[in-house]
Amino acid sequence: MTPVASDVIIVGGGIVGSSAALCLARAGRRVTLIERDFCGSRSSGVNYGGVRRQGRPLSQLPLSCRAHAIWGQLGDWVGTDGEYTRSGHLKLARSEADLATLQAYALAVEPFGLGLQVMGRAELRRRFPWVGDVAVGASLCPDDGHANPRLVSPAFARAAQRQGAQLHEQTLLAEVTHNAAQFQVRSQAGQWFTAPWLLNCAGAWAGELAAQFGEPVPMVTHHPAMLVTEPLPLFMTASTGVEGGGIYARQVARGNCVLGGGRGFAEGPDKARTGQAAILNILRNATELYPALAGAQAIRSWSGTEGYLPDNEPVLGPSLTCPGLLHGFGFAGAGFQIGPAAGEALAQCILAGEPAHSLAAFSIGRFTSLHHTGTF
Repeated sequence: MTPVASDVIIVGGGIVGSSAALCLARAGRRVTLIERDFCGSRSSGVNYGGVRRQGRPLSQLPLSCRAHAIWGQLGDWVGTDGEYTRSGHLKLARSEADLATLQAYALAVEPFGLGLQVMGRAELRRRFPWVGDVAVGASLCPDDGHANPRLVSPAFARAAQRQGAQLHEQTLLAEVTHNAAQFQVRSQAGQWFTAPWLLNCAGAWAGELAAQFGEPVPMVTHHPAMLVTEPLPLFMTASTGVEGGGIYARQVARGNCVLGGGRGFAEGPDKARTGQAAILNILRNATELYPALAGAQAIRSWSGTEGYLPDNEPVLGPSLTCPGLLHGFGFAGAGFQIGPAAGEALAQCILAGEPAHSLAAFSIGRFTSLHHTGTF
């Protein structure tokens, strides 16, 4: 079979890989995007849908703020608003210690312009009366929000396709090699692809590809538990989370509340589900934080498979063993908001020789005996 030659092969059609494909195709590069399932159908398409900067490590905020600008132009980028709304993100504190943590974070991120508003119990009750008495305060990021991942993530891939990228969905890889000049990728169906650049954006499965090039990483998989309720009267005026983790919740325009918290479990290498105990636990904890949910019926639950590294930071940037190989994975369940900027940064490594924002903090070298010495 004649190889399909391109400038860049991208493995993984989630929001990171697809946004990289879009940026590269816009710049006139020949792009081959390979996805084992359907683009945007894995963790990028089944996550909670939070689009937040608040709560991210300071190392991620330059990229996250760039992503915030992209989200503000989402229709121009992908041709749909994806139900994106800047509702605000409200992070709740259940103790005075948690509230102090939120106050310290607000001071630390002031240079990034998030405009956080930290409030105590009285102001929280006045502004958000639907929050339960268990919360002693909160931090609001007014311009954060939420979107529908089932619409947004596939839209990046389709936008890349409209710009000329070649999509190969339901394509499992059998072999990936490098001959010092280009990558050669063979699918299980016998297709061949070649390119001088390869982007490893394969999500929870990206560690296997990294290991093939001498860069094993200690990535583990987790399976977040999520559910959606029946339509309820509108009451939740912001997307919410809790300091220290736990429940997160948002309400969509149709009245349904999307909730998450805890973990599901794997049903094999490619499937995961929540389980009854996780669903009951989410509903029980949620009614304490959001009393209006008392008695609400869950109409659907789901899970996915996400990759986590020990420091909960992604691997993003160049391989230290193989020229032309770029990594973008391990976003620890928080890749949806930052994904478009992460993909753009990988594209910039090819188009401009370096990204607009340093990726040094995310080098794969932190997990190997190698050390990053470049300018990224």
